[in-house]
Amino acid sequence: MRSSRSLANNRATSTTLIGLSAIGALVLTGCGGNADASNPDGGNSNEAEVIKMATLPAGDDPTAVNPVDVIRELVEAETGMKVEVIDAPDYLGVVEAVRADHVDIALMSAFPSALAVNTGEVDALMTWPGSPEPVSKCYVLQDSPLQSIEDLAGKTVAFAAPGSSSGFFMPVHLLDSHGLTRDEDYEVMFTGGHDRSALAVKEGQVAASCTASMLMEMGGTDYFPFEEGETRVIGESVTMDVSMAVIASQEVSETKRAALLEALPKVFVDENAEELDVYRDLVGVTPTLEPSPEIFQSLVDVAAVAGVDIADLQ
Repeated sequence: MRSSRSLANNRATSTTLIGLSAIGALVLTGCGGNADASNPDGGNSNEAEVIKMATLPAGDDPTAVNPVDVIRELVEAETGMKVEVIDAPDYLGVVEAVRADHVDIALMSAFPSALAVNTGEVDALMTWPGSPEPVSKCYVLQDSPLQSIEDLAGKTVAFAAPGSSSGFFMPVHLLDSHGLTRDEDYEVMFTGGHDRSALAVKEGQVAASCTASMLMEMGGTDYFPFEEGETRVIGESVTMDVSMAVIASQEVSETKRAALLEALPKVFVDENAEELDVYRDLVGVTPTLEPSPEIFQSLVDVAAVAGVDIADLQ
């Protein structure tokens, strides 16, 4: 069991490499179409003053908490509009809700946002830059004869899950960049979690594991059950140009769009850092407003190598 000091360290090392699990995934409700003042026949004109938002906060930090209610309250305070949180079971549900204009915006991690925008049917309202550090690392036991990624040819490698960005997409791209093709040059073992991948390495079931870089900083815990010096990194993935994004319906009213563009940067500020919990790393980071789709291209390229579909994302 990890100590309270380890827990504090876990939180302190939390990065914006968000894109693994759907923390607090919910059920789609209240998805009636939005109407605004330009459409008097669309229903209650007050509907134009309601921002419908979906959020599936996700991250590699297993200690993080989903601050949905906090975000709703902060956005309401900054926009002066009512905010409804529309809950969805997974990323595909969120993206489809945005595409269908049942939801105005969604706050999501990099890969689902990139794939959503790449459809050409969803806009990027705002993005935050990614970490300059590699997203994933592949490691072996210290006494392993393997010295490089190329040495994984013919070996079995543990990955967290087929829907994990740091536990599959990025490492697959890493191995591909070293000339190793998945299911041809090495065998894939999906363990069901980063911690289980670590156990597979520890017990000798696999030659190596590829995991989120930040989890390797949690040595001696259930999340990375190795002490310093017990493992050795043999390869690092590329970085992510984007960590998080706010995607928007292409039908969102100009009134809401303008209000959100002004309000959202004011939500992720120092005084809200503690309450924002899993999103605290966005505080103080200058976002890009209404970025072009090209900002996601590196992620789209990784997804192509890994064979990623929005429906695969977790």
